Amino acid sequence: MSNTKARLPQPVASEHIALKARNVSFSWDSTPLHWLPGDPFTTHTINVLHLLLPAGERWFVHVYKQVLPLIRDERLREDVIGFIGQEAMHSQAHDEVLPHLREQGLDPTPYTAQVDWLFEKLLGDRTLPPGRARQWWLMERVAMISAIEHYTAFLGDWVLNAEELDRRGADPTMLDLLRWHGAEEVEHRAVAFDLFMHVDGSYRRRARTWATAFTALVFLWQRGARFFMENDPTLVDGKASFRDFHRSGRAGTLPTTGDMIRSIPRYLSHAYHPSQEGSTEQAVAYLASSPAATAAEARANGAA
Repeated sequence: MSNTKARLPQPVASEHIALKARNVSFSWDSTPLHWLPGDPFTTHTINVLHLLLPAGERWFVHVYKQVLPLIRDERLREDVIGFIGQEAMHSQAHDEVLPHLREQGLDPTPYTAQVDWLFEKLLGDRTLPPGRARQWWLMERVAMISAIEHYTAFLGDWVLNAEELDRRGADPTMLDLLRWHGAEEVEHRAVAFDLFMHVDGSYRRRARTWATAFTALVFLWQRGARFFMENDPTLVDGKASFRDFHRSGRAGTLPTTGDMIRSIPRYLSHAYHPSQEGSTEQAVAYLASSPAATAAEARANGAA
C-alpha cells in the first residue's frame, strides 16, 4: 500500500490549539553541572538535548519555510507558522545552555560540530535540478521531521509526568526549561504529521523515514551521552551504556525501554494520529505555571 489517503488517521479535534512562540529566557548561574544531584548519567543523557536540538530545530525551520508555498489549507498554514516560531525559540533556549557547560569545564564543541554537519550538509539542501528530484528530497525531509516529532512529543509527555525528577531534587531552572519545551512539543505534536499527510501522505515514505530517523536518534543520543560522560571533568573513567539507560528508566529518571519500544508500532499504525497521544490540557496547564513562560507572557503584555 503506497498511500494512506483511503484510511486517513482521525485527529482529536479537541486537542487542537492555536500556537504561539513564547520568548522565554533562563539564568544558568546557579545550575550545577550535575543538575540531577548524584546522577551524572541521567543528567548527561538529558543534556544531549542541548547538543542535538539547536541544529535540529534550525533545520526544521529551514525545511518548513521551503514547504510553506505548498500548503493549501489556511489553518494548517497558521499551525506551521506557529510551529516555526516555537521551534526557533527552542533552538535558541537550548543553545544558551552550551556556554554554561563550557564554564563548568565541559566543552561540547567536538560533538556539536558533528551534529551541525549532519543537519547542514547531510540533511541540508542539495544541488538538485528543479522538478521531481528536488521535490522528492523535500518530501523525504518533511516525512523525517514528522517521525522525529513523534519522539519529541513522546519525550515532552514523559518529562511533564516525570515526578521522580522532582523527588530527587532536580535543578528547578533546568526542569522548567525541559518542561516548557516538552509542553510546547505536546501542544504542536500534530503539526508535522498533518503537514506530511497534506503534502504527501505516502505510508511507505512514512515507514522508511521513521526507520532512518529512529536509527539516527538512537545513535546520536548514545554517542552524546558517552561524549558527556567521558569528558565530564568531575568523573574518573565515566561511561554510558544501554544498561544504564534501562536502569534509569526503571527508576523513573528517564523514559522506560518498554515505553520507547511501544511507541514504534503506534507511529507505524495506519490509524495513527499524534493528537491521540498526550494531553494538550496538561501542556497548557504547565505553561500557565512555568516561571519562564509566565515571565515571557508578562514581558509580552508589558510591551503591548
